Amino acid sequence: MSNLALEVGNLDGLVVLILLIMFGSAILLGIIGIVLMAKNKKKTGKILLILAGVYMLVSFGVCGSMIVGF
Repeated sequence: MSNLALEVGNLDGLVVLILLIMFGSAILLGIIGIVLMAKNKKKTGKILLILAGVYMLVSFGVCGSMIVGF
């Protein structure tokens, strides 16, 4: 049986999608948190920065394991 059926094409789009899921939401939450802290809503901004950090930590675990292949 030929191995040609198992070969795939260019997977750059998939890698970009995984990285966007991995970093996109955390960066967005971080930016919103920094903007809110600059507008003297320190408690809300701090909560969003903590959520960005937690999201980043979880995404490194989930998406990182998908990238590595575990």
